[in-house]
Amino acid sequence: MVSLKDIAAECGVSIATVSKALNDHSDIGVETKNRIRKKANEMGYVPNAAAKSMKTNRTHNIGVLFMDDANSGLQHDFFAGVLESFKKAVEKEGYDITFISNDRTRPGRSSYLNHARYRRFDGVIIANVHFDDPEVIELVNSDIPVVTINHIYNDTTAILSDDVDGMTALVDFAIKNGHRKIAYIHGADSSVTKSRLITFNQKMEEYGIDIPEGYVEESPYRDMHGAYETTLKLLEREDIPTCILYPDDYASYGGIRAINEKGLKVPEDISIIGYDGIRVARHIRPRLTTYRQNTDEMGTQAARNLIDLIERPNTTLIKQVVIKGNLLEGDTLKKLD
Repeated sequence: MVSLKDIAAECGVSIATVSKALNDHSDIGVETKNRIRKKANEMGYVPNAAAKSMKTNRTHNIGVLFMDDANSGLQHDFFAGVLESFKKAVEKEGYDITFISNDRTRPGRSSYLNHARYRRFDGVIIANVHFDDPEVIELVNSDIPVVTINHIYNDTTAILSDDVDGMTALVDFAIKNGHRKIAYIHGADSSVTKSRLITFNQKMEEYGIDIPEGYVEESPYRDMHGAYETTLKLLEREDIPTCILYPDDYASYGGIRAINEKGLKVPEDISIIGYDGIRVARHIRPRLTTYRQNTDEMGTQAARNLIDLIERPNTTLIKQVVIKGNLLEGDTLKKLD
């Protein structure tokens, strides 16, 4: 293994000069830095992570706490997109990521906080967990820098998809196309669900539209069967809606199945609208009308803000960063006369 001493001998400088050049100290000239770094690369020098950790008091390792009740793991299109862009952004800054196990049946498991401390994570990103879980709250309230995705805690930076904008865009689009009998199948209780549901109710009130009892129902996120069953329930009504909003794109396909089984067609008989803008929804026909969340920007912002909290804690503000998405006008919403 190539050492600092080897590089110093090749460059005709001291070991201290090599160390300063590789660590970008200001008292070493640019030309000397470049010459030493070039030689280090040619010789295949790899910094000793353990030694670097002791010196900087950082491991350059970030923990990821992510769980999914639907057990889709990293096949969860929305969060997979966020975490992929997050991974790319932190790796550019020299950080690695490690997933924090959430398997509570594992013998000898430690709490999330103890796990993070044992692994000496410089920071943690938290996404799609049960945010009221005492272990999650314990981690958030610790001295470890934390950034959350789509959930707000006091004194914690949060990266948020603009659900108000999303629901506003979808309801406005349905109304613009002549729909007034609009049902909404929303996800399970969460801050995201509350934001979308309140916005839905507000928009319908603004348009002077009364929402019939039973037009707003709950079904778990990413649950095709749950959406299928709930849609069947809506289709048994005498006043069938002309348009149904779903909690996410996957759920909407459960709705399509129910509509087809009843001998109806999308969008000729009933229009449907999804949420998320997953890739598959852009390729399956009919193309789904939906709201695409900007997962790339959310992951990038999560990385930038977490690294700022790690590297510049005394000058970095705790903030809420809201990321807008955009409406995708597909083929599942019919324009009524």
